[in-house]
Amino acid sequence: MILLTTPRLTMRPIAFEDWSLFLKLNQSPGVMKYIGDIETTAQIRHRFEQRVGKWDKYSDFWLCLVIRERETGRAVGLTGFFPDWRPYQQAEVGFMLLPDAQGKGYGKESLREVLNYAFDECGFHRLQANVLEGNIASRRLLESCGFALEGTLRESYRLHGEWHNDWLLGLLKNDRRPQ
Repeated sequence: MILLTTPRLTMRPIAFEDWSLFLKLNQSPGVMKYIGDIETTAQIRHRFEQRVGKWDKYSDFWLCLVIRERETGRAVGLTGFFPDWRPYQQAEVGFMLLPDAQGKGYGKESLREVLNYAFDECGFHRLQANVLEGNIASRRLLESCGFALEGTLRESYRLHGEWHNDWLLGLLKNDRRPQ
């Protein structure tokens, strides 16, 4: 089983007992502001069930890791990536934190460990992130972990009934990553 650790956090694959965290994150207007429209409970449950299961780098679903505080065991968010191994050796990274866990450095700390896992253990060549234009906090977090802005995807994402631009950020395995 995958288990990633940092000085303050542990991350392990999502399991059925994490449904309440997944639902809470996906129903939080503050969390979903830049991610997507708030769906029905049934739609959220369907996405949740797609992410539970034995994952490997060839899987056709997200590696969805629950982020927990080491000291308390409290779940504070999700992180992970969606692989496109064949033939590209690439993945898209993502993360969601509960509002009361934001601004504490958990996103950066967990993302750094996810990057290490993706590059060093899984052998990915490139990771990317799509960030809704205007989501400065997520862009800064990614850039602080070594991602570079590669461009703007014009009107590539529909949110709240309107088209929005996405920033495309990328990181190669051999790029310098801040420690």
